[in-house]
Amino acid sequence: MSISSTLEEKIKLKLEEKVKQNSLRTLNLNIKGIDFSSNDYLGFAKKKIFLNEQIGSTGSRLISGNSNYHLKLEKKIAKFHNSESCLIFNSGYLANLGIISCILNRNDTIIYDQFIHASSRDGIRLSNSKSFSFKHNDIDSLNNKLKKAKGNIIILVESVYSMNGSICDLEKIVELSKKFDANIILDEAHATGVIGEKGKGLAVKLNLESEIFARIHTFGKSLGCCGAAILGSKSLISYLINFAYSFIYTTSLPKVSIKMIDNAYTLLKNSKNEISKLNSNIELFKETAMNYNVNFIPSNTPIQSIIIPDIDLLKLISKKMNKLGFKLYPILHPTVERGKERIRICLHSYNTHEEIKSLIMELKKLL
Repeated sequence: MSISSTLEEKIKLKLEEKVKQNSLRTLNLNIKGIDFSSNDYLGFAKKKIFLNEQIGSTGSRLISGNSNYHLKLEKKIAKFHNSESCLIFNSGYLANLGIISCILNRNDTIIYDQFIHASSRDGIRLSNSKSFSFKHNDIDSLNNKLKKAKGNIIILVESVYSMNGSICDLEKIVELSKKFDANIILDEAHATGVIGEKGKGLAVKLNLESEIFARIHTFGKSLGCCGAAILGSKSLISYLINFAYSFIYTTSLPKVSIKMIDNAYTLLKNSKNEISKLNSNIELFKETAMNYNVNFIPSNTPIQSIIIPDIDLLKLISKKMNKLGFKLYPILHPTVERGKERIRICLHSYNTHEEIKSLIMELKKLL
């Protein structure tokens, strides 16, 4: 059977548009050099652990893929993050997609930060509910959009936004949620392991976990694993087991992955030294960048960004920095808005002060 020539031409035209915009994505092998690009904030992904377990999980958790390992880990995660219950998903994308797509209907409303992750946006589309975006981290904008909301209301926000490292004003968002009888779904992906005591997340740090309808903690950032967990009430978790398609129709994570996540949480309980080093590196980066007059988006998180809207220059800087031994990648549209293309710098506990200072000095020469 031949592929439709019309469809094939459409695909080629879309790719040609990307080439003309100098924004075509390709898969490349991981370049060598000092890591300033990965989400492995605490270095857990580099720890070598041998687990003698079967590779496959044999099926979905509702059929043959469930185990005591899964159930025990879910209890451990719930307790660690001060939650009544917990459900593990295969990724943060599937967790966001699953809960957002099944929790509301056409008569309900979702209000979301304009910088929310693509997985949440896909969940919104599948939900068929009414939806409005509000200006990033703008409480007045959120308030105005909530006035238009009808039915059950969900506010979608992230603790730490992945492209500029900004932190949501959770206390004020909680106040508004009470005023409008709205529920909050908080994506803690980039806060897990980084924000609060032992990296428990923003909600726990602010003692607001009981005010949040659902929290999503992913394991692919600071924990160095794969998978994610949704935290919430026992009723919510039971509901997701019954209605979240991305959970129901997915082969479960194998025991080897579950044990890796379990081990990562054990490491997280004793990660005070790594978190302290990470925070020290964040402060050093900000101080040094300001001293060298590098125009960056300041953040109190591991994520620091330098806006370079000239894509040719952006790619050139990235390529030159890679040759100098620094692992940096250009961030292009649609991941960020047009005109807001950037170098995204991720700091880690294992980056040395010398590496950070050298990174900034070399960037300054190219900017």
